Amino acid sequence: MSTLEIRDLHVAVEDKQILNGVDLSVSSGEIHAIMGPNGSGKSTLAYAIAGHPKYTITRGSVTLDGADVLDMTVDERARAGLFLAMQYPVEVPGVSVSNFLRTAVTAVRGEAPKIRTWGKDVKNVMTKLQMDPTFAERSVNEGFSGGEKKRHEIVQLDLLRPKIAILDETDSGLDVDALRTVSEGVVRVHAESNLGVLLITHYTRILRYIKPQFVHVMSAGRIVEEGGEELAAQLEDEGYARFGGGPVLTPAEPRPSVDGVLPGASGGGN
Repeated sequence: MSTLEIRDLHVAVEDKQILNGVDLSVSSGEIHAIMGPNGSGKSTLAYAIAGHPKYTITRGSVTLDGADVLDMTVDERARAGLFLAMQYPVEVPGVSVSNFLRTAVTAVRGEAPKIRTWGKDVKNVMTKLQMDPTFAERSVNEGFSGGEKKRHEIVQLDLLRPKIAILDETDSGLDVDALRTVSEGVVRVHAESNLGVLLITHYTRILRYIKPQFVHVMSAGRIVEEGGEELAAQLEDEGYARFGGGPVLTPAEPRPSVDGVLPGASGGGN
């Protein structure tokens, strides 16, 4: 059993205070959803936990199994068992997906996976996520569609098997088929490894597939309401107006696209 504890967390970005005292606990096997309007601080929370240098911790603590996460370097946080699936995965030209994944797994596990089985392992995981295994020889995310990038994030999750995964708007830009495939990948890893999940989203549609036990609403850098699945359903009906944000507009079922991502789709950062 592992537990990520966030206590009275205050975070600033370029001298602007974004988080104003977040308290949250995520343990193995739990699925937590954080919802809220744009600008409420959801993505700031994710990147602060992951150790992005742009985000300055001005007060509070973050621990994983009692160890001070804020004293760790980014790679130490990964080795300790934290994982971040980014809203906008970056391209890494010249580095193949296979080499990237093997290097990451070696760094986290402390030993290199066996070469004779590595290719088969990567292929199996990619196939489960309906990702063409030939992508293993392409540069990381270079020329990938939005859907392919998000599938690759979950390939990493499956191979690394962290203790706690933070998924920052993994549903952003996905059509209904890609959303289902990516969600099923998260649910499978959660079931197989007792993964703790912190899922950040604007919309309830991903919660049809990844069902949270706990739902938290963020507004103005704080968690202002908590509940279960019924709270997500209430937000879908009523929106965020009472928290100072706009309505939740559950997207109409998007038309399928060839590359698994809605044309021109983008998710708002916060």
